[in-house]
Amino acid sequence: MSQHDSEQERHQQKMQKQKSNIDQGIAAAQDEQGVMLLLTGEGKGKSSSAFGMVMRSLGYGHKVGVVQFIKGVQLSGEEIFIREQHPEVELYQMATGFTWETQDKAGDIAAAEATWVVAERMLTDASLQLVVLDELTYMLGFKYLDESRVLAALAQRPAEQSVVVTGRGGGSALQALADTVAEIKDVKHAYKSGIKARKGVDY
Repeated sequence: MSQHDSEQERHQQKMQKQKSNIDQGIAAAQDEQGVMLLLTGEGKGKSSSAFGMVMRSLGYGHKVGVVQFIKGVQLSGEEIFIREQHPEVELYQMATGFTWETQDKAGDIAAAEATWVVAERMLTDASLQLVVLDELTYMLGFKYLDESRVLAALAQRPAEQSVVVTGRGGGSALQALADTVAEIKDVKHAYKSGIKARKGVDY
């Protein structure tokens, strides 16, 4: 057997084993239900990933709802895209900006509570196949929202509804409730090198 044939045989055996493992995993995952994803961590890309799922869901003709906590003061590409290209998506923004900008705790709490009422309604709407709660974790970390109320709404949502929660932290109870938790690590960031945020990439 030539070296090439030997390498090909080893590669084929390796791929067959990998395929067998993947096939077994697919066969074992038979439950059909909505899922809750928590995208957290210090790195960039949590909201971007969530909006990628919005596009994916729209591709299948699904009905989508998006609630953005903190964001909404500065116009973003995803907001323009949704409002101009997909007005059927229900998009609600707290639109108070970052808490270190407002410096108004009482006002921020009132805005968070009003925004949560909208989110809570979406989490009872069985016609929404996907709900994105962007930057919700900060509202829990700052204690602007009651954690037990938030967790109860997430747990009691319609069985077929999927929800994506983004933001740093969020607490152990939120992680325990989520079906999938992905932590994004910030290995390197252009901002720390003095490079300005880029339209179409960062916002």
